[in-house]
Amino acid sequence: MSTPGHYFESMYADSSDPWDFATAWYELRRYGLVVASLPEQRYRVCFEPACSVGVLTEMLAARCDEVHAVDVVDTAAEQARTRLADAGLDHAHVRTADALDPWPRASCDLLVLSEFLYYTPEDELDGLITDLLRLAEPGGTVVACHWLGRSSDHACTGEEVHAALERSTLTLLAHHREKDFLLQTFRR
Repeated sequence: MSTPGHYFESMYADSSDPWDFATAWYELRRYGLVVASLPEQRYRVCFEPACSVGVLTEMLAARCDEVHAVDVVDTAAEQARTRLADAGLDHAHVRTADALDPWPRASCDLLVLSEFLYYTPEDELDGLITDLLRLAEPGGTVVACHWLGRSSDHACTGEEVHAALERSTLTLLAHHREKDFLLQTFRR
């Protein structure tokens, strides 16, 4: 990502949930659609970069034997850890780290890319996506969901993110588009 970490730290300094992930119906509904789009009933290992406060992480834990999630902001990662601990989800783990920092598994069979790739400049998307896809096992599921609006803090648009995903080696399984977001599920 090229948006500096201090940008996200300042967002969480002003609010414990700056994008209202835990309370906004839009976000909760979108998360429900992400989980519903997963083609397998159960996954062994999920990796979710940019997990924020862990609302989607908690939902994914119901479908996975292990969940590993990261966020670059310690305040957000700590909230996610607390959420998961309060829910008794000891098979879900959150670390403060970047999406490409080493994590405890060599690969995953579910990779969740939600609401963060548009912080990467368009000319760097293909490289980042290639690097992220190395984490997903062949035959694994990759799900991506991004807002389609425009924001001055985004380096590119959700449309550009999903165009880059479609250029990759992934096979599209499901495509769900609404006015505000695009959700796609792929097979690696």
